[in-house]
Amino acid sequence: MPRPWTGRRDRAELRRLRAEVRELRRELAAERHAADHDVLTGLLNRRGFHARATRMLADRGEITMMMLDLDGFKQINDRYGHRVGDRVLVTVADRLAACLDERWLPARVGGDELAALRTGPVDPRHLTGRATALVEALAAPMCVNGHRLRVGAAIGVATAATPVGLEELLDRADTAMYRAKTLGHPVIHHPAPRPAPAPATRTADPSMVGVR
Repeated sequence: MPRPWTGRRDRAELRRLRAEVRELRRELAAERHAADHDVLTGLLNRRGFHARATRMLADRGEITMMMLDLDGFKQINDRYGHRVGDRVLVTVADRLAACLDERWLPARVGGDELAALRTGPVDPRHLTGRATALVEALAAPMCVNGHRLRVGAAIGVATAATPVGLEELLDRADTAMYRAKTLGHPVIHHPAPRPAPAPATRTADPSMVGVR
């Protein structure tokens, strides 16, 4: 049976229990955040990105995926060490977030691979311009531990009309990104595939009407 209310001591116990509950909630929120976010950059990690992206893809409408791969990052790691490489990644993530508005969902999905997803219609010229501006922002020099460094980036962009599978959209953006790297272009846009035209309806030849 619960203890009867006895006054001040029970109020103190209630305050303590409430404080413990608040602390447990903070710890749970921190654990959830850590499970879905990259510890280094603070962006969503692959797990968190896939979970959020899957929910976004469930809504009907147009959706856009960007895939980014850094050029020259491995050489920085090899020459200056992982500590400098980590600071480069943090700077890159900050620049990515600064170049995209709140409609975009940025993430670090691999070692030096980043992604961003947004819903809603977007003009292809505006999209290509935004991606090109992002490449230029990422390529700007950065000073890390006294070293003046640069990294390049190639971006693949894919658009689609939902519902569409996440893996299909990622594959299309990834293909566009590697085409950009191969061709030496900063951005390759893989537009939404056009629906196949309906088969033409065959009409009877008037000259053949009634012919057996």
